[in-house]
Amino acid sequence: MTDPILGSLLFGWETLAGYLQEHVITCLVPAFFIAGAIATFIKKEAILKYFSPDSPKSIAYGLASVSGTVLAVCSCTILPMFAGLFKRGSGIGPATTFLYAGPAINILAIVYTAKVLGFDLGIARAVFAIVMSILIGLLMATLFRSYDTETKEKMKLMPSVPAGEKAERPRWIVPLFFVLLVGILITGTAQIDWLIKFPIIYAMTLVVAYLLVYFFDRDEVTEWGYETWDLTKKIFPILIIGTFFLGMLAFFLPPETFRPFFGTNSILSTLLASIVGTILYMPTLLEVPVIGTTFGYTSGVMAGGPALALLLSGPSVSLPSLLVLYRIMGVKKTVTYAVLVIIFSALAGFAYGLFLG
Repeated sequence: MTDPILGSLLFGWETLAGYLQEHVITCLVPAFFIAGAIATFIKKEAILKYFSPDSPKSIAYGLASVSGTVLAVCSCTILPMFAGLFKRGSGIGPATTFLYAGPAINILAIVYTAKVLGFDLGIARAVFAIVMSILIGLLMATLFRSYDTETKEKMKLMPSVPAGEKAERPRWIVPLFFVLLVGILITGTAQIDWLIKFPIIYAMTLVVAYLLVYFFDRDEVTEWGYETWDLTKKIFPILIIGTFFLGMLAFFLPPETFRPFFGTNSILSTLLASIVGTILYMPTLLEVPVIGTTFGYTSGVMAGGPALALLLSGPSVSLPSLLVLYRIMGVKKTVTYAVLVIIFSALAGFAYGLFLG
C-alpha cells in the first residue's frame, strides 16, 4: 500500500509537471513579456489622472475598466493604488471600477485562463469583468453621491498632474511592437505543428529585436526587462508552489468532493462560488489551477457557471483585502462593494452557465 504522504507528493509533482509542460513555454513566458511591456510603455499616470468626479463618464469608467491590462496586479497590490486615488481626489465610481478591474482583467490571468480552462471561459471572464466593473462603479457613485460632492471641493485645492513626455519615435512603432508580442503568444499557443510555429515565431522575434535596437532607448529596454523580471519573480514562484500543493490537496480531497456544491449551473451554485471567491485569498494566476484542479473544472466536476463566478470574485476581492478597504473607505462602502461583487459575479456565472456553460 502506498504511503499517503508519498502518494500526495507524487501527485503534486505530476500536477505541477503537467502545468509546466503544457502552459509555461508557450503561454506564460510570452505573457510575462507582454505584461512587462505594458507596464513599461503604457504609463499608469496617463490613466490614473482621468478619474476625477468631473471627468466625462465615458473616459473615466472606460479607462478604469481596462486598467487591469495595464497594471497586471492582484487584489493585494491594487489596494495602495486605490488608496492613492482616494487621496488624489478620485470619484468613488471610477475608483471602485479601477479597484475591481485591476485584478479582474489582469492580462496574465486572462491569457492563462483561456489557455488552461478554455478560450470561451477566458473571453467570458474578460468581457464580464469589464461590464461588471463599470456597473459596480456606477452603482457606488449613485449610492454615495455625497462623497463625490465633497471630493469636488477638495479637487479645487489639489495641484494638477503634469502631462507625460511625448515619445519621439513614430506613433506606429509601439502598436506594432505589441502586435508582434501578441502574435508570438497566439502562435505559440496555437494547435499547429512546431515546424510551422517555429519559423513564424522566429521571424516575429527578429522584427521585435529590430524595433528594440533602432526605435527604443537602452533605458526603455532595460526597464522592460526589469518589469518582466519583477512580475516573474513575484508571481511565478507562488504559481509553482501553489500548483504543487493544490496537487497534494487533490490527492486527499479529490474534485468529486465539490460536485454537490459546484456541479451544476444553478443560481445557488454560482452564488456559493462567488461567496467562496470573495472570502478566499488567491494570488495572481493561482485561481486557474484552483478551479481547474482542486474544484475539478478541467475534469468536468465543476460546472462552467460556478467556475466563472469564482474567477470573477476571487482575484478581485478577498477577506484580507476587505479588511484593508474598511480602513480606506469605511464600513458602508466596503460592505456595499463586497455585496455588489458577490451579486454580479453570481449573476454573470448563472448567465454564462445558462447560455454557454
